[in-house]
Amino acid sequence: MKRLLGKDISKTYAILVILITCIAVGSYISYAMFTVTEEKANAISIVTGNLYYELTVDGTPSTALVVEANSFREFAVRITNTNNRVARYNFYYQGTISNEIEMGYVVTEDCDIPPSEVGVNINANESQEYKIYVINHSKEEISIPIEVGVGLDYNDLSLPSDGYLFEKIQYKTVAETLLAGVGVNGAINTTDPEQTFITGENPNNYIWYSGKLWRAVSIDPSDNSVKLVTQWNISAIPYNPNNQTAFEGSYMEAWLNDTSVDGFLGNLREPEKFIKMDSTWNATMMTTTSKPPKTTMVEAAVGLLNIYEHTMSYSGTTESNSYLNNGLYWWTLTPYSISKIHSIDHGGILHISGDAADEVGIRPAINLQKTVKIVGGSGMEDDPYRLEGDNDSDLAGVLLNTRYSGEYIRFGTGKNNLYRIVSHETSGLTKITSAEPLKSGGSFITSAFGNNVNYSSNNTIGTFLNEDYLASYVGANDRNMIEANTTWYFGTVNLGGSYWLAKYSSATGNDLTSNTTIAPVGLLRLGELMSGQFERYAVKGGYDATLLTVGYWLLTPRTPSDVRYVSKYGYAHADNSANAFAIRPSMNLKSSVVITGGTGNKLDPFVIALNS
Repeated sequence: MKRLLGKDISKTYAILVILITCIAVGSYISYAMFTVTEEKANAISIVTGNLYYELTVDGTPSTALVVEANSFREFAVRITNTNNRVARYNFYYQGTISNEIEMGYVVTEDCDIPPSEVGVNINANESQEYKIYVINHSKEEISIPIEVGVGLDYNDLSLPSDGYLFEKIQYKTVAETLLAGVGVNGAINTTDPEQTFITGENPNNYIWYSGKLWRAVSIDPSDNSVKLVTQWNISAIPYNPNNQTAFEGSYMEAWLNDTSVDGFLGNLREPEKFIKMDSTWNATMMTTTSKPPKTTMVEAAVGLLNIYEHTMSYSGTTESNSYLNNGLYWWTLTPYSISKIHSIDHGGILHISGDAADEVGIRPAINLQKTVKIVGGSGMEDDPYRLEGDNDSDLAGVLLNTRYSGEYIRFGTGKNNLYRIVSHETSGLTKITSAEPLKSGGSFITSAFGNNVNYSSNNTIGTFLNEDYLASYVGANDRNMIEANTTWYFGTVNLGGSYWLAKYSSATGNDLTSNTTIAPVGLLRLGELMSGQFERYAVKGGYDATLLTVGYWLLTPRTPSDVRYVSKYGYAHADNSANAFAIRPSMNLKSSVVITGGTGNKLDPFVIALNS
């Protein structure tokens, strides 16, 4: 075996390197990646993750290289590091070669470097390509197998003189990570033997999963599952008709657990791999915030937080300063009476005057399975924990219609260029909406809906969206991505009516409403995903407005004169179509739109293009 290592190493060390070096026997191989760090005086940790590499000859995947007599050929090794740590590697040739064959140089962007003199740093979550030359000094053509391994370079580490103590460290589960510490602004409350709560003003308990930002609320000690709730209101709908406050069988339970393209559960990433699908939710009616008896227990994959869980979140601080205070109104799971349901107001305070027919904001809750692991992030808002299996990278060339509701996209021009995936309502297409209502000069743009409640490309707001908006806020390249013949549904939903009627002709059937129009650009309807508020209306610890939110139109009529809108507080309401509210454009992107960059979160949105 001819090794491309820089320095001689001891026999023991050489054996170790060989053992942990993976041999590629094909054109595209996935295997465990080892990142080495000196962790303490007598230990080096080996942290496993994922490394992918592809071998190509003249741009084509290959496992063999033909080299003519007295000539040289090259092949490429492209390494993709999906770990969140920088790694360092050396290349090895695996196999027996004659003295007449020479492995050449690894080519970098700026110079040729003998691989015997340098290792290669692979940045976290990046891909890099290296070229390796094979020189044939003989007088005959040869064919050699391409079997290049990628091994660790230990030569730059200061190892203990009394030998090596290696310990393998696996990624921690979500529960283990949270219990190990939630930051200086949070704590762990273990007073309840059935739920270990995360408490405080702003603990490091942010988690990114399936295109949405979540907060970890509690750990179940019996199985180490972890309860999460979304940081923001994903939508807003009536809980149920008036005087019907039971969670089981409600509009709310149906919306949360709908597995179709219209539902919350149906748009989560591989829920059966991440979520306890048989979770149990305590929906017992309560007039106090004490721990509820297990009187009304409902089994469902997705639920809401009850008022006891909300109360436990701020032990050690105040209700208005709890990390669950997101500055908006949102439903809890707990009925107050046969006609009232507890909600949380925009100051973070428990509110008991909510009728079941009110259209308050929704913050879905789930329980992560005990085996789900954290592979990156620090738990802070700008660096949330990333889950194993949901931390994709190097998505260049991937179709946008394979991605998930909530992920961010660069689309449009100027400062109005941040959008989010809504769903894949139409097969092959990707519905998107602006991340916040349109602005001009830092102020929200407002418009009347029109002279009637039926949306079209010719009414007031429809004319703006399909003419002015397309001309002034969307560049030519982005306009070409829009599917012009999108159907927009505007079924009427009366007070206390089912959100389902916004799209379908009955509250229980799947026949589409006949109230439709076709246009390139439209709006979201009542109860649609991503139609909630994603900024604070009120400052934390008080009720002063932040000016970050504004009321904006939906497509859905409530009466012959009133149209639904989402208020700046996060609940849905209705107003006369002649009045003015802000605008969040929505549209379908074509099936051929691909991702060219980005990871899909708010700080690194997908960059997209039309695949020609």
